[in-house]
Amino acid sequence: MLKLGVNIDHVATLREARYRGSSHGEPDPVMAAQICEDAGAHGITAHLREDRRHILDRDLASLRSSIRTRLNMEMAATPPMVELAIRTKPEIVCLVPENRQEVTTEGGLDVRTHWKTLMEVRERLNHAKIEVSLFINPELVQIEAASLAGVQFIELHTGAFAEAFGNPAQRDLELDRLIKASQTAASLGLKVNAGHGLNYQNVPTLFAVPHLLELNIGHSIISRSIKTGIFAAVREMLEVMKGYPA
Repeated sequence: MLKLGVNIDHVATLREARYRGSSHGEPDPVMAAQICEDAGAHGITAHLREDRRHILDRDLASLRSSIRTRLNMEMAATPPMVELAIRTKPEIVCLVPENRQEVTTEGGLDVRTHWKTLMEVRERLNHAKIEVSLFINPELVQIEAASLAGVQFIELHTGAFAEAFGNPAQRDLELDRLIKASQTAASLGLKVNAGHGLNYQNVPTLFAVPHLLELNIGHSIISRSIKTGIFAAVREMLEVMKGYPA
């Protein structure tokens, strides 16, 4: 069964637009996470950025103490973040690149260049009983480097696929890249997740990609929730995902 991890960052983005610097505010990303779980989500994803633009330290602590499924902490591979992750103890950490000028994470890690550093981070997190994933573009050299780093998971960056979705020829090229990347990762013993830009329209096309375990989806679910509420938005996405071949 293909699992759904719901990214709740944009709930916090909305709160911070009005309550930045305050000790309170709405909407509450922790309450949103609990509703997602009630609707059947298999995990909750939260990206604690170095500039704390949306998810805050207090959110992460509350998520750790309250969610019942699986906490996926997205973060940069910096010493302060590693220390915080070790204290927080999410089930999994997904290491991502960070650019403070970007609206959301754009592009994957350059694992080929930094695999030794990422291996050291992975070792520290694994020692704390935290699994490690790397957010990477569907490039074979990056997947091979991820294997060298010894991580348990990769998360394939599906942004190029999502952006090309309206252009069938380009979409098929991007889909083929994802298929080959997932096949290579599986052959190297890596578990495969995917995310970025996924929505209710393009997810069924992604079913052509083998070996997927979990999709991490945020923006489209939070956007849909304005019309339907979060519970129904999560249920609708889970229904869409039922078609993934076992």
